[in-house]
Amino acid sequence: MYENLIFTSGKMRLTTTVKGVLILLLMLCSGLFEVKAQTGGNTVYNFLNLIPNARIAALGGYAPAVRDHDLNLGLINPALLNKEMHNQLALNYLNFVSGINYGMVGYGYHTEKYGTFSAGMQYINYGKFIEADETSLQTGTFTGGEYAFNLGWGKKIDSVFTVGANFKPIYSSIGNYNSFGLSVDIAGAFVHPNKLFTASFLARNIGAQITPYYSGNREPLPLNVEIGLTQKLKHVPLRFNLIATNLQRYKLTYVDSVNEIQIDPATNQILPPSKKIGENIMRHFVVGAEFLITKNFNLRFSYNYNRRKDLVVASRTGLSGFAFGAGIKVSKFVIAYSHSFYHLAGGTDLLSLSMNFNDFKKQKSTN
Repeated sequence: MYENLIFTSGKMRLTTTVKGVLILLLMLCSGLFEVKAQTGGNTVYNFLNLIPNARIAALGGYAPAVRDHDLNLGLINPALLNKEMHNQLALNYLNFVSGINYGMVGYGYHTEKYGTFSAGMQYINYGKFIEADETSLQTGTFTGGEYAFNLGWGKKIDSVFTVGANFKPIYSSIGNYNSFGLSVDIAGAFVHPNKLFTASFLARNIGAQITPYYSGNREPLPLNVEIGLTQKLKHVPLRFNLIATNLQRYKLTYVDSVNEIQIDPATNQILPPSKKIGENIMRHFVVGAEFLITKNFNLRFSYNYNRRKDLVVASRTGLSGFAFGAGIKVSKFVIAYSHSFYHLAGGTDLLSLSMNFNDFKKQKSTN
């Protein structure tokens, strides 16, 4: 369940917090900024970065640095896997735009000696397409889908630090074209002794396309380097999340491949040089909050600046980039819902369900 954990009291030791953050930053700075990678358009298997879970969607599309019961967070960031996720099953489904179906399923298992393990699958079904030749003569139909199998591991290395990794074989089939790839995620997390502050580091989709769609044209995977910070207020049931995303690349605005100029996607106008620095920095950040109203009911809100700048219509800005959701526990089931505002044309609704089989065993033993 997503409820607030019972936290220990005491004064925050600033030196411990700074130590944890510095270690995470050193992990990031050890060469990652030298990686040249695109955020979309020039990469393969981009479904890996789609939002897989209602709680994550409500918090802006990236897993927050929260170490609690929620297996969905551990499936994305393996450093967040812990014994609270033992024997838990997570189911996620999204009826995406244009009839595209997307989902994720996962299971957690904990051992005292070796840490916590997870197994799951992430998939996307693009539906049916009309096949035609160069003269527009229809020759039939074809389908497309992509699948990633996820084997994860996370373990505490001392009282405050945890590490984790995911191994993901990937298979893609679009019509007569097939591709196979391998990727890994590496992660680390720091949880302050008072349990109020958490920092995490995550490098996703490190790997390669082993078998390209056609010979001689291997494409890069959608690498994403993230740092997450979470702070819960001591006497208020409120938790704030700040996530810095795509840190492997400085510029997230559209780049013209010929002139290397910055373009505003909302107006198609060239951005003046004076706006580039602030614009590029802001696009990396996602902010969110969770209101821990009761043990079994939470509300969530977020703002994704990069999504808003990419999809907002200048004449009618609307709520592009915002998202909200809720999580509730009913009996032994945790149900989460989210709505994300993408464009004036509409948004997406995502529903997630999770359960812990241990709860059923407890009920059986008491009967």
